[in-house]
Amino acid sequence: MDKIYDSETGCCQRFDPKPWDEKEVTWKNKLFLRDHVISFFHIPLNMGGVMKRDVEKIAAAGALPEKAVMLMDEGSLWGSDIFIEVAKEVPGAKMERISGTFLTKVFEGPYQDAGKWAKEMQEFVKSKGKETKKLYFYYTTCPSCAKFYGKNYTVLVARV
Repeated sequence: MDKIYDSETGCCQRFDPKPWDEKEVTWKNKLFLRDHVISFFHIPLNMGGVMKRDVEKIAAAGALPEKAVMLMDEGSLWGSDIFIEVAKEVPGAKMERISGTFLTKVFEGPYQDAGKWAKEMQEFVKSKGKETKKLYFYYTTCPSCAKFYGKNYTVLVARV
């Protein structure tokens, strides 16, 4: 795959956690390409192939946003829905618009801590007097880029 983003790695952009840590954001019809990743106990089995296919479709449609948000709905042990932000409709892809108010919190560390992060996120949401309606994981970089950058940030995004 050719270089998609202007980044140090030619892959994932460097992530700045400050705009995402303990924030409240409102989205109105934020446009995403929706796909599905097969998992085994939340471990993605075909993530690389799905990402390659989707990013190629997005690039071919000229729909790459300046900085893309990628959300995972980890609703099952056996698979996850993936939502990749796009700048416009992508022909031949499932599209979804997401609206609502969300609380966000940044975590750093290995993906195996995701269960711990989810519990901490629930406490954060409760501390704000709110209730989680839906929880998404925003994995900010792939494992190779996280290693290159020296940080593995994940943002939990709770619809409240």
